[in-house]
Amino acid sequence: METQNYTTIKITQQNPNSPVFTLSLNRPHHSNALSLQFFTEFPNAISSLDQNPNVALILLSGTGNHFCSGIDLTSISSLTADVQSSSDRGRSGEKLLRQIKHMQDAITSIENCRKPVIACVHGACIGGGVDIVSACDVRYCTEDAFFSVKEVDLAITADLGSLQRLPGIVGFGNAMELALTARRFSGLEAKELGLVSKVFGCREEMEEGVRVIAEGIAAKSPLAVIGTKRVMLKSRDLTLDQGLDHVATWNSATLLSSDLEAVMKAHLRKTKPSFSKL
Repeated sequence: METQNYTTIKITQQNPNSPVFTLSLNRPHHSNALSLQFFTEFPNAISSLDQNPNVALILLSGTGNHFCSGIDLTSISSLTADVQSSSDRGRSGEKLLRQIKHMQDAITSIENCRKPVIACVHGACIGGGVDIVSACDVRYCTEDAFFSVKEVDLAITADLGSLQRLPGIVGFGNAMELALTARRFSGLEAKELGLVSKVFGCREEMEEGVRVIAEGIAAKSPLAVIGTKRVMLKSRDLTLDQGLDHVATWNSATLLSSDLEAVMKAHLRKTKPSFSKL
């Protein structure tokens, strides 16, 4: 079931009783290249899913043969043409800065979303596609998936998050090598690097396997799940002592909840706990 209409993406709920929703990049005839409109629609969709109490987890995928082929080159052309046509370098530069920040914010909306976002990658995941999956909480792919931090080949310094997020995922040296060479690497190598958690044989196998994982996460305490995501992301930028202080503060506000009570009762009764929507 599709829940809302967009031009560059679509939101679907395969099972009306499931709290797992799928957000798909939806320009299959363009290999899901990212148009300028995407950077407005995508964060709006993420926000709507985040605020929807019926949503516990988001699967991020691509329609057609590829996950994402990167930023649409016509979008880059329109941005640079607008800057080059201006006689005021200062104002054109400031405008370009605002546009880049707008695009960065669209990708960062994945991290700002309280609910987990899991990337399901098949086919190409290039340039902006790597920016997107790097911001996701968990990543899976198929054996035929391939990746490339492509921007340097387009005479661009990648500016939507790959250079900032990849080092923490695959290690600084690996991220530097991938970004400087722009080389293509396979789904199996992505697993070796730690970019993805598991490689599935085909797309159908991935969709079924990830859905089982997603439903399992969605059945857990929503307070514990969003707390885990928030604390993990926050601790990435803190010292150990600061991170411990942050999680102590978080738990002092959320630990004594009806979710904890439900878990304790279910343990005694040897049943599965159920939780209120968040």
